[in-house]
Amino acid sequence: MAATQAAQGVKFGQVVRQGLGAPLIVMAMLAMVVVPLPPLVLDALFSFNIALSMVVLLGVVYIKRPLEFSIFPTVLLMVTLLRLALNVASTRVVLLNGHKGPGAAGHVIESFADFVVGGSFAVGLVVFTILTIINFVVITKGATRISEVSARFILDALPGKQMAIDADLNAGLLSREDAKLRRQEVREEADFYGSMDGASKFIRGDAIAAILILFINLIGGLVIGMAQHGLSFSQAGTTYVLLAIGDGLVAQIPGLLVSVAVAMLVSRATGAQDMGKAVQGQVFGQYKALMITSILLGVVGLVPGMPNLAFLSLSAITGYAAWVLYRKSKKDEAPAAEVAPVGADGAPMPAPTPELSWDELRPVDALGLEVGYRLIPLVDASKGGGLMARIKAARRKLTQDLGFLVPAVHIRDNLELGPGTYRVLVHGVPVATGELHPDREMALDPGRVYGNLEGIAGKDPAFGLDAVWILPAQRAEAEALGYTVVDASTVVATHISHLVREHAAELLGHEEVQELLATLGKAAPKLVEDLTPKALPLSVIVRVLQNLVSEKVPVRQMRQIAEALIEHAPMTQDPAALTAAVRTALGRFIVQEINGMAPELPVYTLNPGLERVLQDSVSGGGGAVEPGLAERLHGSLGDCVQRQQAVGEPAVLLVPGAVRSVLARLTRHSVPGLSVLAYGEVPEDKRLKLIGSIG
Repeated sequence: MAATQAAQGVKFGQVVRQGLGAPLIVMAMLAMVVVPLPPLVLDALFSFNIALSMVVLLGVVYIKRPLEFSIFPTVLLMVTLLRLALNVASTRVVLLNGHKGPGAAGHVIESFADFVVGGSFAVGLVVFTILTIINFVVITKGATRISEVSARFILDALPGKQMAIDADLNAGLLSREDAKLRRQEVREEADFYGSMDGASKFIRGDAIAAILILFINLIGGLVIGMAQHGLSFSQAGTTYVLLAIGDGLVAQIPGLLVSVAVAMLVSRATGAQDMGKAVQGQVFGQYKALMITSILLGVVGLVPGMPNLAFLSLSAITGYAAWVLYRKSKKDEAPAAEVAPVGADGAPMPAPTPELSWDELRPVDALGLEVGYRLIPLVDASKGGGLMARIKAARRKLTQDLGFLVPAVHIRDNLELGPGTYRVLVHGVPVATGELHPDREMALDPGRVYGNLEGIAGKDPAFGLDAVWILPAQRAEAEALGYTVVDASTVVATHISHLVREHAAELLGHEEVQELLATLGKAAPKLVEDLTPKALPLSVIVRVLQNLVSEKVPVRQMRQIAEALIEHAPMTQDPAALTAAVRTALGRFIVQEINGMAPELPVYTLNPGLERVLQDSVSGGGGAVEPGLAERLHGSLGDCVQRQQAVGEPAVLLVPGAVRSVLARLTRHSVPGLSVLAYGEVPEDKRLKLIGSIG
C-alpha cells in the first residue's frame, strides 16, 4: 500500500513537472473566489503573499538586465490575481464572522489591525490612505508612464536596430550566429517592453480595487453588524472597520512591494549592470558631491536649535567618505614615476644614445592604420575601445570571402594628423583618410528616412553616403526615423573592409600564395607538385591569382584553379591567357557569386558594330581603346548599372573573350557594380535573359 501511494505521488510530481503546475495554480486561485477558506488557511496564504512580493522585489534588485526577468509580466499577473483572490476570500470571512471578534478573520488581519495601526480605526484609515496615495499616485503612475514611453521608443527603433545588425553582418563585424542572437534579443526586448506597457495596468487597477474593496467592507460590515447581528453602531464600527482596515493593509503592503519592483524594473537601463554597484558608483562615487554635502551638513549642524549631533555626525561620515574617494582617484591617476640615473652633483644624467643598426630599418606593414590623438581611446581596450575587436572580426570575414589570409592591421598614432583623423595605408602608401568624432555616433541615411536630425553633417568614408554625427542619447530617435546608427569603431572597420576588397590584389603576394599551395598540398600533394615548379614558376601563379582577385573572383577554389593551370600551362605561360582559362574553368562559381541560385542571368551585350570596333582596337592597338569611345562606353554602361540596381538585379555585360579583359580593366573603377563575362564563362545549362544591347 505504501509503495503504491509513493508511486502515485511520484506520478503526480511528474505530471506537475510536465506542464500542469501553472494551470493548477491558476485554477486554485480562481477557486479561492468561490470556496470559503478557514482563517488558518487565510493566515498561511497572506504570509505567502507577503513573502512572494518580497522575493519578486529582491529578484528585480539583483538582476543585471531587464531581459533577465522576461517572465516578469506573467509573474505580475499571477501575483495580482493571488492578491485579488485573497481580498475576496478575506472579505467573505470578515463579513460572515466579524461579529465574533477581531480574531475571527485570522491572526494576520488581526495583527495588522491591532499592532500596525494601534487598534485605532482613525489611524488605520490615515495609514491606509497614505499607502494608497504613495502606491497609486506616485509609484504606479510613474511606472506606467515609463512603461508607455519605453515601449513606444523600443518599437519605433526596431527597424533601425534590425538594419544596424544587417549592416554589421555585411561588414563582417558579426557572424551569422551572432546576428541571429542579436535579432532574437531585439525581438525579446520589444516583446518585453510591450508586455510591460500592458502589465503595468494591473498594478494601477489593483490599487483602485483596493480602495473600492475597503469602502465596500466598511459599509457592508456596518450594515451586516447592525442589521443581522444586532450590534450597535459603535460596536459594529469598532469591529468591522478595524477588520476592513487590517484586511486592506494586508493586501496593500504586498501591492506596494510589487509596484516598487515594477518601477525599478522599467527604470533600469538596458545595459548589463549590477544595481548596487551602479548606485555606489554613480550616486556615491563622486567625492566632490560628498565633500559639498559634508560642508552643508556641518553648517546646518552648527545652527543653534537644530539637532546638532545628528547633522554633525552625518557631516563627519560624508567628509570621511569624500576623503577616501579623493585619495583613491588620485592614486589611480598618478603615473608610475621612472627613476632616472643621477650624476655626482645630483643632476640627472642623459641617457646614452644607442648605436645605429639594421634594426632601425623596420619592414613596411602590408596594412596600416594611423590615428590622431583623439582616436587613441578607440584602440585602447582597457578604456572601452572596441576598434581592435571590430577590425579582427572584419579581417576574419574578409579572409573567408577572399580565400586567403588577410594580413593584420598594424595601428599606430600619428601626431601629424588632425585630432580626429585617421589614415589607411597599404604597403606604407596612404590610400584613404577619414574624419571621426569619437564621442558621437554616425547616423547613415539609407535613402528612406522620415525626418532630420540635429548634429554634425558628414559623409560615410567607405561609401560616401550622407550621414550625421549625433550624440549617443539621440540613437533611439535616429533609429525611429529610419537612420542606421553605427559607432566610430564600426565606421573605421567598415572603411578598412571596403579598402581591403579594393586593394586585395596588392595584399596577395608570394608569401600568401605559398601558404595557399601548402594548404592545398595537405589534401592534394601530387597536384601541387605537378603545378610548381614543373608546369609553371611561382611568379606566374602569383600573377594569375592577383588578376582573379582584382576582378572580384575569390581564390577559394584552389583545386580547380590549380587543375586549370596545369591543363593550359603546356600551351602558354602568359598570365593574361592563363587567367582567362582559369575564369572559364570557374565559370559556374563566378556566375553564382554574381547572381546566386537564380534560374536566369540578366545580361547586356555589345552591338555587332561596336563589337567589331573593339576587337579591331584591341588587336591593332595592343589592348588600348580610343579615348572618345571609352568615354561613351562609360556613360552607356553606367546607365545600365543604374537601371539594374533600381530593379534589384546584377548588371552583367556579356562579351567575346578577346575583349573581356580590356573591358573589365576599363570599367573596373569607372563603372562600379558592373560584371564583365566572356561567352565561354557562362555554364551551358544557365538560361540568359537579354536586357539590351550597348551601341
